[in-house]
Amino acid sequence: MNKLLMHPATKPVIFLLCLLPFARLAYGAFTDGLGANPAEFLIRATGDWTLRFICIVLAVTPLRVISKWNALARYRRMLGLFAYFYVVLHLLCYSWFDMGFEWGDIAKDIAKRPFILVGFSAFVLLTPLAATSFNRAIKAMGAKRWQMLHKLVYVIAGLGLLHFFWMRAGKNNFAEVFIYVAIIGVLLAWRVWNFASKRKAKPAAGATGAVRNSEKPLRTN
Repeated sequence: MNKLLMHPATKPVIFLLCLLPFARLAYGAFTDGLGANPAEFLIRATGDWTLRFICIVLAVTPLRVISKWNALARYRRMLGLFAYFYVVLHLLCYSWFDMGFEWGDIAKDIAKRPFILVGFSAFVLLTPLAATSFNRAIKAMGAKRWQMLHKLVYVIAGLGLLHFFWMRAGKNNFAEVFIYVAIIGVLLAWRVWNFASKRKAKPAAGATGAVRNSEKPLRTN
């Protein structure tokens, strides 16, 4: 699988697959195939795909570690940028179809409605992650600072879930919400478990090294 993931053609194929939801929505918009309320369909669909790509991004590391498909790491940046692409579309659809690009009304709506404020906060936090997803940014910031910044993805995932929960609460429809909560919960729980396992392994490795050193014969001159 690592050979396949490293093949030069694999990245363009995955790029095109990531664009398929956008292509489907664009085709549906031009052919009147988005149902009775196409504006609402576009707003919700772009939001759904944002959350799905966040789940995919969070799944890369566990899948890479468990499967030993180390080449998966080379796709994480692209997948993260697609999450940002769809959240921009989501915000654009809301600003256009719901608010008619009335920026004053948009600002008031964000401040007035908590679920929109939470969703907008997730967009704001995701923006610096997208802006620093390039090698020059990593070099400029330093690896440690860059890694700390990109841990915001966990906060973004939580805000995305809360936004989705409040949106569905109006219609008392939580089935999909629970699915996303379960997926993200498992992915975050794996990270906690993996971190705890590494913490336990370090003292054990240190103790083993100390025992081995104590068993070495003393040198005599």
